[in-house]
Amino acid sequence: MDSILNTKHGHRQIKICVSGAAETGHCGVDALDKAKELGREIARQGAVLVTGATTGFPLWVAMGLKEVGGISVGISPAASEKEHVEVYKLPVDFMDLIMYTGFGYAGRDILLTRCADAVICGCGRIGTIHEFTIAFEDNKPIGVFEGPWEMGTQLEDIIKRGHRPNAKIVTGNDPKKLLEDVIALVKKDKVEEYKITKDSVSDTN
Repeated sequence: MDSILNTKHGHRQIKICVSGAAETGHCGVDALDKAKELGREIARQGAVLVTGATTGFPLWVAMGLKEVGGISVGISPAASEKEHVEVYKLPVDFMDLIMYTGFGYAGRDILLTRCADAVICGCGRIGTIHEFTIAFEDNKPIGVFEGPWEMGTQLEDIIKRGHRPNAKIVTGNDPKKLLEDVIALVKKDKVEEYKITKDSVSDTN
């Protein structure tokens, strides 16, 4: 019983979803290096990375994160590791844990954004816009990572044309500052730590 009461759980680690393109040919010069630096910064600031367990921009973020010992979780559209690799042609590298949803890309996107505390959008395509809109509707903190790609400007244009002000969106091209701003927004909504007592873990049957 005492060991249960004294255990420190990792749930309070902030989980950052990074959304981005699986194909990065349109992302511009140094985009993948910028992705790796974003990953390193997520690890340095003590957060857990959550991605769609895919290639491209999110994979390079995971590569950077693992360089400095961060934790990486993937949410797959596939129902199994075999389907993930053989049907979807997705990697298992740089992941500490992959959850196989079996929901395809559209269903996966909902779980991906909802299991994270915040979403950062990098260079992306239509899937990134989808994940951005889910996070927007769920009122999650969102970071728009600006770089040598069009996505930052496109998302800012969507925000303007959406006619719905949102104070939980921050933008920037400096990974360290962007992460600090996103994490500050997350901490405003974090619940107080639940205190485990003997009564709360006792068997009442």
